[in-house]
Amino acid sequence: MWTDAMQAIIESSRDIGWIMEPEAKRLMSLYGIEIPPYAWVRSHAEVKAAAEQLGFPLAAKVVSPKVVHKSDVGGVAVGIDTLEVLMEVFERFSKIDGFLGMHVEAMAKGVELIIGSVVDRQFGPVVLLGIGGTSVEIYKDTAVRMAPITERDVADMVDSLKGRALIQGYRGGTVVSMDHLSHLLVNFSHMVMDLEGQIASIDLNPVIASENACVIADARIMLAGDGKA
Repeated sequence: MWTDAMQAIIESSRDIGWIMEPEAKRLMSLYGIEIPPYAWVRSHAEVKAAAEQLGFPLAAKVVSPKVVHKSDVGGVAVGIDTLEVLMEVFERFSKIDGFLGMHVEAMAKGVELIIGSVVDRQFGPVVLLGIGGTSVEIYKDTAVRMAPITERDVADMVDSLKGRALIQGYRGGTVVSMDHLSHLLVNFSHMVMDLEGQIASIDLNPVIASENACVIADARIMLAGDGKA
């Protein structure tokens, strides 16, 4: 499964110690993990072309090797619904330290989940699933399994969550597709197994899950400092 294209993404990111979002999402797409349609734009002409291709509403995030936490520097904008606003966001982001462009992607609707992985010194790569979004640090409602995982593991992880009703359609809400969620998590677990020894952690938050998709809305991949787990 591991390819030269995947390794090239890792190698090109070693100097900064983490994989910037456009490349992190490209890596995941190579594993068959669903991501929103997106573009990495570096000029006004590319901004316009991306808007025409992706449509509105859009989310935009700064791309900079010096910015790991984009929201801390005002490097995130969501619900953008006109080209004029998108251009204004691009101009604002261009003033952020280390600016290398803007990540623009189609917005998705659904239940916000968090998926992640760390390389445990004793057990190796582990996979985390939880209720995501801004409340994740408050409720800490998560389930963890050793990688690789199976569809049965995914079902068990969901059943162990206190907020599982949100995934199952609480009060007429979105019923998350277990097929799509299982596909994402199983493929993700194979990815982290392949990356063992090269990553420190992966944080996907939020993952937008619905009845017909589970897409990665934000991704952060931190590399191991010495290239070893």
